[in-house]
Amino acid sequence: MSDSSLSQEEYKFLSEIIGIESTGSDPVKDAKYGNLPYGDKPYSALQYVLDDATKAGMRTGIIDNRVGWCEFGPLDADLIGIVCHLDVVPAGDGWSTSPFELTLKDGILYGRGIVDDKGPACASYFAMKRLMASGFMPSKRIRLILGTDEERTCSCVETYAEQGEIPSFAITPDAEFPVIYAEKGILQVKIVNSNPSTVTAKGGSAANMVPASCSCTINGIEYTSKGKMAHASKPELGVNAIFELIKQLDSSSVDYSSSPLLSFISKEIVYSTPADYTGCSVTDESGRVTANPSVLNCSDSGESIVIDVRCPVTYQMDDIVAKLSSSASAYGLKVEVLNQMDPLYKSKDFPQIALLTEIWKSNMPSYSGYKPEYLSEFTEPIAIGGGTYARHMPNTIAFGIQAPWQEDQCHQANECRALSDFETDIKVMTEAIMGLSEYL
Repeated sequence: MSDSSLSQEEYKFLSEIIGIESTGSDPVKDAKYGNLPYGDKPYSALQYVLDDATKAGMRTGIIDNRVGWCEFGPLDADLIGIVCHLDVVPAGDGWSTSPFELTLKDGILYGRGIVDDKGPACASYFAMKRLMASGFMPSKRIRLILGTDEERTCSCVETYAEQGEIPSFAITPDAEFPVIYAEKGILQVKIVNSNPSTVTAKGGSAANMVPASCSCTINGIEYTSKGKMAHASKPELGVNAIFELIKQLDSSSVDYSSSPLLSFISKEIVYSTPADYTGCSVTDESGRVTANPSVLNCSDSGESIVIDVRCPVTYQMDDIVAKLSSSASAYGLKVEVLNQMDPLYKSKDFPQIALLTEIWKSNMPSYSGYKPEYLSEFTEPIAIGGGTYARHMPNTIAFGIQAPWQEDQCHQANECRALSDFETDIKVMTEAIMGLSEYL
């Protein structure tokens, strides 16, 4: 188990799973498997893993074709969970490699999902397989739980929480190191003008992505803009193409009288801070409010923009809805709540946090870009703006998988991970499994 090098078999497995374009879609009916609530591709990714796990001698299961699991360890033992997801956000623009083809270039692995979250899922699975092959017998059952709609609704893992066996303790490697003890509230709203528009506009592809492109035709003139993708929890790492378009229209002195929505975006959002237009001026230990206007649509069927808001744990999201509704109503617009997830907060003194922190500290020097001073900067438990499965699964916290000093890769074009880092991920997950198995 000291050799962390990726085997040819593991590389092939990783390549195959990255190659499945597992973005969520409308439900489909499959002749063999029945109703697939998130479409066929997310289910295909799940079935691929579980078929391999069965061959490896693991016990497996699927619940409602939404979520699956594989496990090893004594049947009558307590359950330790690792919770990951196999669905991904759309590829988006700006890739220099094929997003759904694993590419190894100069020691770097490229592909949609290599960080969020197929890579961590595979690292966890490889750790389990290696431990089984070594003859290791945990004192607890180790179960890898695999959701297939995390990027849209999290209803997959919510289904597991309702119908599956709840782990005594679980980790989800779907964020960053060190251990994460708090996650901001997540609010996604749509601001709508239901009247037909003479403007045609389109930008963005998912609520939790900073839009990388936007286009608009107004008064017979076409405008386009480019941005940079990033995760909605860290919008400052991207460039919002919707904002860039509005600034272009403003600089051209475009008349917005035919579009209440574009007027609202220009006057209330683009040149204001998220604290101003959400009304949330609170900054607590989880940070300040962030907001990402993400999906713009204007056509003869109406106008709408989706905004993804990450709210400090001590602030009420209903107050943000009230503030946005008040502002929007002045333009004849209405606010619809699409998704609202309460914040997560656990005490930093939660006992398993100390164990995982030590595992992280001992492996920090193996991650690319490490500097000795990071040992004092990046070891304490943290709060994040991202939303993980931890808030949907009892007894769960987020642990990894990105190093905090590295550029965030989630939802970005050219999503990538150093091969050496991926191999360290397997080592970290191996030690986490062994440590949690023997804990108490």
